Amino acid sequence: MKIELVVFDIAGTTVVDNNNVNDAFRGAFEKAGYPVALKEVNYVMGYRKIEAIKILLEKFYPEALNNEILIHEIHDQFNDDMYHFYLTTTTLKPMPGAEAIFNLLHLNQIKIGLDTGFPKLITNTIIERLGWVKNGLVDMVISSDEVNNGRPSAEMIHAIMTQLAVVNTQQVAKVGDTEVDILEGRNADCGLVVSVTTGSYKREELQPYTPDHIIDSLSELSAILNLKH
Repeated sequence: MKIELVVFDIAGTTVVDNNNVNDAFRGAFEKAGYPVALKEVNYVMGYRKIEAIKILLEKFYPEALNNEILIHEIHDQFNDDMYHFYLTTTTLKPMPGAEAIFNLLHLNQIKIGLDTGFPKLITNTIIERLGWVKNGLVDMVISSDEVNNGRPSAEMIHAIMTQLAVVNTQQVAKVGDTEVDILEGRNADCGLVVSVTTGSYKREELQPYTPDHIIDSLSELSAILNLKH
């Protein structure tokens, strides 16, 4: 069945992330007095950030799990630091091959959506600086705070489908770099779920979640989707 829509993750999938998100997340925990390890933070990448905070607290600091003031303190600190980073960094750039594959998908009449665990403020900062919506490279962007339930819920994918008038989930492909991207794609009943090794998870860490394909570069999507050049 022909794919009509590809939904991509942002950081680590279509936008280069040199542990910037992880650094900000660990920094927010550390400032609150609850340090967490880099590898453990990688495992919750892709989740809505408030959920990621709760997952980490439950695992390492269960006595703090019901401390809503602490949770929001960490969340607000992360959002502030991440927003400032993306607003000012000189290192913000597309993942190699991202803009080329966007152009090729449009050439093949395939729509492009982006979804993310970031809140809208951070997402908009990234997208506006890259100019992807303004220049027509991307058809729709949605953030985790624009739906009731973030990933791994299917809500963001379904919202993109509704907005872009795509009816059949089997004609949707999901592309991302984490476990939660795979789960989101499966929960949305996507016809194709593709993992990339350019973000938080290595190939061997993605394999147990059985995506349909694991790729090392977005350029490999061309052959998978049989795109015409």
